[in-house]
Amino acid sequence: MRIGELSRRSGVSVPTIKFYLREGLLPPGELTSPNQADYADGHLRRLRLVRALIDLAGLPVARVKEVLESLDAGDEALHHRIGAVHRALAPPRQPAESDDTRAEAQVRELIEKRGWAIEPDAPAIATLAETIAVLHTLGQGDLAADLDSYADAVERLAEREVAAVASRPDTDRIAESVVIGTILGERLITALRLLAQEHVSARLLGPASGDPRAE
Repeated sequence: MRIGELSRRSGVSVPTIKFYLREGLLPPGELTSPNQADYADGHLRRLRLVRALIDLAGLPVARVKEVLESLDAGDEALHHRIGAVHRALAPPRQPAESDDTRAEAQVRELIEKRGWAIEPDAPAIATLAETIAVLHTLGQGDLAADLDSYADAVERLAEREVAAVASRPDTDRIAESVVIGTILGERLITALRLLAQEHVSARLLGPASGDPRAE
C-alpha cells in the first residue's frame, strides 16, 4: 500500500507517519521510485502498536523507540526480549529519601517464598516496595498485609496471558502481543476492578433493602 492508504487504514495522518519514519519508530517501506514507497501489513501493525504506546501507555517517543528496539532484538532469547520490553515500559523512577527498606525486604521475601524467577534489578520490585511503603504511611497497612492474595490473583492471570500469546505463529508476534497485553491488560484490570468494587460496595456497604434511606 502507499502511504496515503496506510494513513487511511491506520487513522494516523501522513505527516505523523513521516515523523515516525524519520524517528525510526516505523521501518522504511520498499522504494518503488525516488519519492515513492510501498508499505505492507507489518507496517500497519507496527503503526498501531506505536499509537498504543504513545496514546494509551503515555510513553514519550524516546521510550517508544527503546521498547521497539527491545522487540526487534531478534538475536536475544524471547524471554530476555520480553524482559527488556518490560523494563522499557516501566516508568523511570528516582529513589526517594523516604523509601522503606522494610517494604523492599517484604517484596523480596514474597518473591522467594513463591519461587518466582525474577531478576534482582526488575523495576517492578522498586515500584511494589514504594507502593507498600506509601500504604503504611497512609495508615493502610492492612492492604499491604494481604500481598499474597494479590500475588495469587495476578499469577493466575499471568499464566493465562502468557499461555495465550505463546500460541502466536512466531517469536516476533509473541513479543509484540506481550507489549500489547501489558498495556491494554492494565486498563482491563483497572476497569474491571472498579466495576467489581462498585458492586461489592453496593452489596456490603449500601443501604439494606427496605431501609428508608435507600429511597
